[in-house]
Amino acid sequence: MGEKVYTLEEVSKHNTNKDCWLVINGKVYDVTKFLEDHPGGDDVLISSTGKDATDDFEDVGHSTTARAMMDEYYVGDIDTSTIPAKVKYTPPKQPYYNQDKTSDFIIKLLQFLVPLAILGLAVAVRFYTKA
Repeated sequence: MGEKVYTLEEVSKHNTNKDCWLVINGKVYDVTKFLEDHPGGDDVLISSTGKDATDDFEDVGHSTTARAMMDEYYVGDIDTSTIPAKVKYTPPKQPYYNQDKTSDFIIKLLQFLVPLAILGLAVAVRFYTKA
């Protein structure tokens, strides 16, 4: 056993706690017998069915012992042409923010307020020195 090549559609049919297959690193594993013993619980494994679960598996950081146990559950390889290509995340387009316009506004505001403040200070000094 283990020489068979499965499509993702075939593997996706095995998605219950009575029949659970996973695709990890291009290989197909029947983990049904391991569901009750899985430290993360059976829900974690069942939720990884019907797709390439390699990222889910690697993100957890399984031990070398866990990786060695995988051989026991190996049933075949996946036909990689049946796995959809990963889509690269593209962030939504943000409106262009022109920082120069903001700084131009601040400069113009200061060009108005600073002379006004100087004039006010001069008038105040003149007023208080007369009194």
